[in-house]
Amino acid sequence: LSGRIPANDSMTLMEKKNSDINVLIVDDDLSVRNTMDEYIANAGFSTLAASSAEEALELIEKNNFAVVITDIRLPGLGGLELTKVIKQKNGSDVIVVTGYSDDYSYEEAINIGASDFVIKPVRLEELLLRLRRVLNHRQLSTERTRMMQKLQKLATTDGLTKLYNSRSFYSQLELEVDRYNRYKHPLSLLLLDIDNFKEFNDNFGHLEGDKVLVRFSQIIKSCLRTNDSAYRYGGEEFTVILPETNGDEAKTVAQRIRSSLETEKFKPIPDRNAKITISIGVTQYFPKEELSAFIRRADKAMYLSKKNGRNRVSVLLAEPPEKSKRKA
Repeated sequence: LSGRIPANDSMTLMEKKNSDINVLIVDDDLSVRNTMDEYIANAGFSTLAASSAEEALELIEKNNFAVVITDIRLPGLGGLELTKVIKQKNGSDVIVVTGYSDDYSYEEAINIGASDFVIKPVRLEELLLRLRRVLNHRQLSTERTRMMQKLQKLATTDGLTKLYNSRSFYSQLELEVDRYNRYKHPLSLLLLDIDNFKEFNDNFGHLEGDKVLVRFSQIIKSCLRTNDSAYRYGGEEFTVILPETNGDEAKTVAQRIRSSLETEKFKPIPDRNAKITISIGVTQYFPKEELSAFIRRADKAMYLSKKNGRNRVSVLLAEPPEKSKRKA
């Protein structure tokens, strides 16, 4: 086993960048292994070397390697088998090296999961170029994944409040209803609307209104469990999906959100406090009902709260489909 970390003195900028990249060299030939190790380390990479696949797997358990360079023929587990294990259990790229080009093909190595295939005798300059090409592709793939995740988040998240948006709400509610139909665990829904929000915006401006929306979103999240989810439904309307929660439990959650907002102090202008309240509708899913009926009932419950004076929680529970039991 041999390895080295490049010295920091007199490093180029590229070498300093490379020193954060770990490369593992696997070859049972000591002279080949040491030559590759030394050359790649001199290019600025942090390297370790192993004489067998078994030794390599022990190192992989303890270190995070960006790239593994392995010979195909090794004592015990072969290089292609090592590649399979790495691709199944680890995120490293693999460069396969062989002196037996008639016995092994590029297509075979790539199909197993190798990122590149090099024929011996290896020109060290070429090996380094191949390594850098694999690393560049790895970086591009990582960046592409990061960008896709960012775009997905933008597509499902409200930009102001950072809650999920209405499109996400409908998708998640469908999933929760499917889960209800499988396991018969209760499912409840809250629909929340900030009271007199247009008047607040007219008096103090939309920037202050946005501050209210952001703070209220934080209050909602602070009142929920990890498997609950909150959404900005549109404007000053919000929804909360409460899996494994019956109507009475959902009412308790709604009251907690309502009272938390009621005690919050907003200062839209100096030396003047403004009180913000919320009207909330609560309902529980009834077996086999349409999604639209479930949402409409939550909406009706919310309007009951508006009608009865605002700053309150109202509950509508369907007991058979043709009847509704009302609580306010």
